Amino acid sequence: MSKEELKLKIEELAAAGAVKVLPFGEDLGGVAVDWLNVSIEANDWLPLAQQLRNNAELDFDFLFSVTGVDWKTHLTVVYHLRSIKHGHIVVVKAKCDRAKPEIETVCNIWKTAELNEREAYDLFGIIFLNHPDLRRLFLTDDWEGWPLRKDYVDEVNIIKL
Repeated sequence: MSKEELKLKIEELAAAGAVKVLPFGEDLGGVAVDWLNVSIEANDWLPLAQQLRNNAELDFDFLFSVTGVDWKTHLTVVYHLRSIKHGHIVVVKAKCDRAKPEIETVCNIWKTAELNEREAYDLFGIIFLNHPDLRRLFLTDDWEGWPLRKDYVDEVNIIKL
């Protein structure tokens, strides 16, 4: 499947949701896009994830990264998916409400999401709904705050962003 065919297929699958698929080669803040980038609202993520994994033409069978981004106005969960069989990669960016950053877990679809989601929870405070073991991964249970958020204040190291 060509990159353009991949883009069209994902647009077709996601037609019902609020999804924006960026074309290849489009400039994102000075960076040329070589992987297909999909922007989606958090509520639309789980149905799309299931289709990306289960559709035989796509077969995104490997989730190799989950992380968060703090944009001050909202948080974004960024997923990197690869199809080993077809050799294509897609980046899905799910927008979450900053005050209540919640999104459905996908660790029942991709097992590799389990620890990645815990890391995003630990550092950004993103709640992965229905996660089987959502707890801090690196920081102690009594740690207060989310150190990778831009509003985090570290009184010891005095880091201000």
